Amino acid sequence: MSENETKSEKTPVNRELLEATLDVIRQSLQADGGDVALVNVDDEGVVTLEMQGACAGCPLSSFDMSEGIERILKEHVPGVTQVRPAMEW
Repeated sequence: MSENETKSEKTPVNRELLEATLDVIRQSLQADGGDVALVNVDDEGVVTLEMQGACAGCPLSSFDMSEGIERILKEHVPGVTQVRPAMEW
């Protein structure tokens, strides 16, 4: 926690920036026949995504989400605290 934040202060997720960042990620997924859809962003910064197309049934999609998508969103979208799938695989 930074000096300027208290426990009660949270950075709200900028939905426009989130969507723009997902658009960049989406290009790579679509190149492999997959896609990702934003389902929800809660007040705690938890982003819920649904893997679609070829990604929906891929055993590596949970790894892609946690090690790829989550890392990128946390780096580029302030306020994102976690990324989780819309349904557990």
